[in-house]
Amino acid sequence: MEHDLEQALKILRSGGIILYPTDTIWGIGCDATLERAVQKILEIKKRPADKGLIILVDSKEMLLNYIPEIPDYVIPFLSEQEKPTTVIYPKGRGLAPTLFHQDGSVGIRLTFDKFCCHLIHRFGKPLVSTSANYSGSPFPADFSRINPGLIAKVDYAVSWRRHEMLNAHPSRVIKVTEENKINIIRK
Repeated sequence: MEHDLEQALKILRSGGIILYPTDTIWGIGCDATLERAVQKILEIKKRPADKGLIILVDSKEMLLNYIPEIPDYVIPFLSEQEKPTTVIYPKGRGLAPTLFHQDGSVGIRLTFDKFCCHLIHRFGKPLVSTSANYSGSPFPADFSRINPGLIAKVDYAVSWRRHEMLNAHPSRVIKVTEENKINIIRK
């Protein structure tokens, strides 16, 4: 794992794109604060910018750097979830402009995956985490199902966990409203 962490950090620091395992499915990632890297991911995935991308953070402290506040009920709600859950917060800040929805909201997941936590902590910034597939194609449940053409377009593909056959699924997505309600977007 250490070799992959070092190589991924080198690529991220240079503004490059990585393919990496997450707490859900394999993801394509980059520095979530760097617009040109986010644009490159959209080009690789052939994805329109208005569909939005998920961001990963490693702690509540990091999360608070990118949203004004965490509503009191969100952390207890997340701790009750069996499945990794992405939260769309009403407002964000300090991220690449393309990552914000038209209404200013942003989707962020607090990850507990060992590899992701080490990578994000050492990088010191959040990562984009979007499924390792072309827009409109089925998400790959494991590394062996990722399109080789997509793999060839990233700057570094992590080796860690490539041989695991987990039949993984994308995260649950919820939206926190300004009226302090939770709307389930994706189960």
